[in-house]
Amino acid sequence: MNNIIINGNKPLSGKVAVHGSKNAVLPILASTVLNGGENTVLNCPHLRDVDSSLEILKYLGCSVSYGKNMVKVNSKTITRDSIPENLMREMRSSIIFLGAVAARCKEVEISAPGGCELGPRPIDLHLKALRELGMEIEEHGGYIKCKAKDLHPANIHLSFPSVGATENIMLASCNIEGKTVITNAAKEPEIVDLANYLNKMGANIKGAGTERIEIIGTREFKDVEHEVMPDRIVAATYLCAAMATRSEIEVTNVITEHIRAVLSVLKDSGAKLKENETSIEISAPKVIKPIDYIRTQPYPGFPTDAQSLVMAYLTLADGTSVIVENIFANRYKNVEELLKMGADITIDGRVAVIKGVKKLNAAKVRATDLRGGASLVIAALAAEGSSEISGISHIERGYDGLCEALKGLGADIKIG
Repeated sequence: MNNIIINGNKPLSGKVAVHGSKNAVLPILASTVLNGGENTVLNCPHLRDVDSSLEILKYLGCSVSYGKNMVKVNSKTITRDSIPENLMREMRSSIIFLGAVAARCKEVEISAPGGCELGPRPIDLHLKALRELGMEIEEHGGYIKCKAKDLHPANIHLSFPSVGATENIMLASCNIEGKTVITNAAKEPEIVDLANYLNKMGANIKGAGTERIEIIGTREFKDVEHEVMPDRIVAATYLCAAMATRSEIEVTNVITEHIRAVLSVLKDSGAKLKENETSIEISAPKVIKPIDYIRTQPYPGFPTDAQSLVMAYLTLADGTSVIVENIFANRYKNVEELLKMGADITIDGRVAVIKGVKKLNAAKVRATDLRGGASLVIAALAAEGSSEISGISHIERGYDGLCEALKGLGADIKIG
């Protein structure tokens, strides 16, 4: 199995472009089953999770072609209404196919989804919401079977603003006559991108990006072409890498408003930022200031996906920082690996206390999840000596050409 090898303690410089968003493109790919026609998805990154979604679409009977940063999906023919366990276990976000396939085929059977082991991510909110739309749902032996023959609009209040549940409701209700309303909906930019895609397809969705979303169903869908938004967490990764290596770089193809909470933390750590609508220039400080308190929250709060990235550079801060993880219970698996590199981090439940050290040292470490793996890359870029990161299949789930991009900034990095 390939590893990432990084000879660290080298400054970065230059420009790096952000690719299309993983968390936006996956529900968009699931939505392609709805229209029974041609779908063109532009700015589509080449990721393991994208590959897994395309395998599901092909299994369902769709015709799929994958070019450079572009995917075409023709869903005219759907030959199956079930998704087997071997395809579902590849990623947690595969649950999004539940609403889409049920809406198209009027029934669906799937197994529980897989993906990164970040602790319990119950799908109870998804199932409760779909039942409110009139779906009959049975759970047995790790499988979920849904019948959607008599769906009706509903007013659905989410007890937590779940991104996945919001997306599943949007997909399932697009072709239900009448108005479905979601309150306490997720506000993430990826929700807005999905709504934009579905509206191009012929849906009538209003309020995406706010806590109240209205979906007026339609039976008339059409072919659609759409460009996926930039990946805000990839942008945060490059910015955090610049901080850890005390570098000056420019990150392009980024929507700065999408990472406002991350930019605020970077500024508090001493970074100088020059922002444009689609690019950010960062000049990292020689001495990184610690952050008293970071609390992960749903958007527009500080994103859980950026927590481990910021943690990586805070290991080198001049003082003590505190992070509270409020979204996932097991999001500190990267800490054990950072400790091997000389970091000083203490975990107490959902609280991480990071005492900055003068330097990190190279080590052999292992990625156990996507963003935790990216944090190890950031730490290795700053560490003295040659580090080796295994488990890179996790990193490849969400980063397209990460090593090549960092090499373009001057990093001594390779896959070997």
